Amino acid sequence: MPRSTRRPAPARALAAPLLIALLTAGLTACGDDTGGDDGVDGAGLESLTVEGEVGSSPEVTFDGQVSVSKTETETLVEGEGEEVEEGDQVLTHLWIGNGFSQREALDTYKDKKPELLTVDDSVSKVFQTAMEGQAIGSRVLVAAPADDAFGEAGNPALGIANKDTVVFVIDLVSDVLDAPEGTDKDAPDWTPAIVEEDDLPTGFDFEGTPEPADRLRIAPLVQGDGAQVEKGQTIVVDYLGQVYDGKAPFDASYSRGEPTSFQIGTGKVIKGWDQALVGRAVGSRVLLSIPPDLGYGAEGNKDAGIKGTDTLYFVIDILAAG
Repeated sequence: MPRSTRRPAPARALAAPLLIALLTAGLTACGDDTGGDDGVDGAGLESLTVEGEVGSSPEVTFDGQVSVSKTETETLVEGEGEEVEEGDQVLTHLWIGNGFSQREALDTYKDKKPELLTVDDSVSKVFQTAMEGQAIGSRVLVAAPADDAFGEAGNPALGIANKDTVVFVIDLVSDVLDAPEGTDKDAPDWTPAIVEEDDLPTGFDFEGTPEPADRLRIAPLVQGDGAQVEKGQTIVVDYLGQVYDGKAPFDASYSRGEPTSFQIGTGKVIKGWDQALVGRAVGSRVLLSIPPDLGYGAEGNKDAGIKGTDTLYFVIDILAAG
């Protein structure tokens, strides 16, 4: 989110139309009846050619209109990672096309923004079926009736009518860790103690913590054993933030029971996060002390009770990057 929004932590907001495309299956509003023939089988996946490697935009060639009455799925590339199970979260790149018009509707590779999807009822059954049981690193091709994928209304935001066939290329980029993984490190003297409940951070105890410095401080508490985070990647994190000597956190993803994702190193989050997290390894836990000029600036964040003079402390678990 931008620094001035109500929630002060650097969580990004889900962007339309992708949020509409994935998370509103089952809508009952009336859609546009124009488009492909309802329930009539025509060409299926065999009429599509998909070129390119996982990690880059697919090149999809249509050999005429695609029209299916039920979902068809084909694994184009078998990954070598962990198998995706129900309830797992996966960083996923998506290409979406309209089988009737034979036009591209969306490609997340173009904006370098994979989506964090959970394999459960928060996405349509089409996505659950296509992703569950696949290995991380796989590329999956899907053709499905629009009402199966998006509900009775189709997806007007993507130019897909309710009787069109939708074509998906789904790249399972990265799984998401449940917790930090790596080597524990000793906390330096300037760090506050982390208060935990059921092994999850619930706040900081600043008793005995010295006055904060006027510069960014980074304390690796767990040195992750995954790949290094690169500028421009989308990362998935759990976090908790509290001002120096504050009595309670101003925000935390741990308490919400789900991590958040955003682009790093591109100005989408506060400067302290951009500077501290690029180059860290997936699996790491870091504790940050962020001065006002690298946080919310002289204006602070009134909605969160953050003054322009407050130093921010965060504990952050880096769970995935892609």
